[in-house]
Amino acid sequence: MFPLARTSTPAVTFSGMTPARIVVVGTGYVGLTTGACLASLGHSVTCVDVDRAKVSRLAAGRVDILEPGLADLVTRGIAAGRLQFVVGARDAVRDAQAVFLCVPTPMGAGGSADLRAVEAVTAEIGEVLPAGCALVTKSTVPVGTSKRIQAMLGRTDVPVVSNPEFLREGTAVADFLGPDRIVVGSDDFAAAHWVGELYAELDAPVVVADAASAELVKYAANCYLALKLSYVNSIAELCERLGADIDLVTEGMGYDRRIGRTFLKPGPGWGGSCLPKDTSALVKVAESVNYDFTMLTSAIDENLAQRDRIVAKIAGAVGGTLAGARIGVLGLAFKAGTNDLRDSPALAVASVLCALGAELVAYDPAVDGEIAGMTVVDDAYQVAKDADAVVVLTEWAEFKHLDWAAMAELMDGIDVVDTRNLLDPRVIVDAGLSWQGVGRPRAAARIKVS
Repeated sequence: MFPLARTSTPAVTFSGMTPARIVVVGTGYVGLTTGACLASLGHSVTCVDVDRAKVSRLAAGRVDILEPGLADLVTRGIAAGRLQFVVGARDAVRDAQAVFLCVPTPMGAGGSADLRAVEAVTAEIGEVLPAGCALVTKSTVPVGTSKRIQAMLGRTDVPVVSNPEFLREGTAVADFLGPDRIVVGSDDFAAAHWVGELYAELDAPVVVADAASAELVKYAANCYLALKLSYVNSIAELCERLGADIDLVTEGMGYDRRIGRTFLKPGPGWGGSCLPKDTSALVKVAESVNYDFTMLTSAIDENLAQRDRIVAKIAGAVGGTLAGARIGVLGLAFKAGTNDLRDSPALAVASVLCALGAELVAYDPAVDGEIAGMTVVDDAYQVAKDADAVVVLTEWAEFKHLDWAAMAELMDGIDVVDTRNLLDPRVIVDAGLSWQGVGRPRAAARIKVS
């Protein structure tokens, strides 16, 4: 690994010393994971945020994000003196060799990525960045953002590098430290190579590209996954109409190495902090160059249709009318292993149920507090009390191990709608309940436990 030489020329040279002095701006999922993991690789990392209370908590080793291994990495980084947390980026970057922008880029008006946070940080630090410091976009940004930032900087001695993240919530630390690949891109190839060297301790291929290609990689990858999920949900719907079993269909597909086994599990639709905004942003990017990305817009439409099908399935389980129905909900988070509710398909389905007049009692092992329109409880068995139906919306493993006979005794109805195909239908039926999943044959109750 080679820190950047201090130079006034656009080309970055190597001078051959480690560790690098890195500043990470933003301490959300991506920023905190990036900072803690880079510190674990031996770099000296300063994480910056505008939230003073959050900075104080992090400096004390208190991590609010539920992410396996992250709190431990933060604690160890602080103890080793390689990780610190401060308020304000301007002073923090004055002696940095690399600055990683890990700020939010949410969906903006019309579906385009909102780059105001990226632009605000660039404006704040641009004039005080040391010559030769690499300004690295880790946030997901549209193609052309590196050129946009370079123009904002108005400097030729600060290279801009795209280094997209490929972190999955629930496995972010493992994904960072054991990546499939590392992508770095810049129109200054020496700078791109140097940023790649920051990851030299990791055993992963490094793809060095121009800025536009690196920026497009992240969107291309995420949108492909969205396409795959929408496809399998469509196949699951065909399974229900044709009497096939989606589990057997996807098993047969998964043995084909050209297809693989991942992202072939049906559910209530895709969501989270990345796929909805990234699919929308890529559609807008395509529109900007007069390309009609029909395949991607169809995947987005199919995702919305899947949520409608799930709502209809639940309505059918309670006799066709949701108004006044008492429904127990298991799971609200975007996915198991996280406490993130951003664009959660589970929460989206639950919100529609509420809007249609259902009375919801919900439990999620990582979610507490109030959520408009529903009662959130701290015990999974409470959702079953007097419920006309119980619905599984997030794939928490603990739901498989509930005492379903006890759940049945608490329920008024007998229907369990398993939108994740998580539960064993035989267990549900043996408890005297009916089970229906997504794309699989229903398993009807034999007897209602009294």
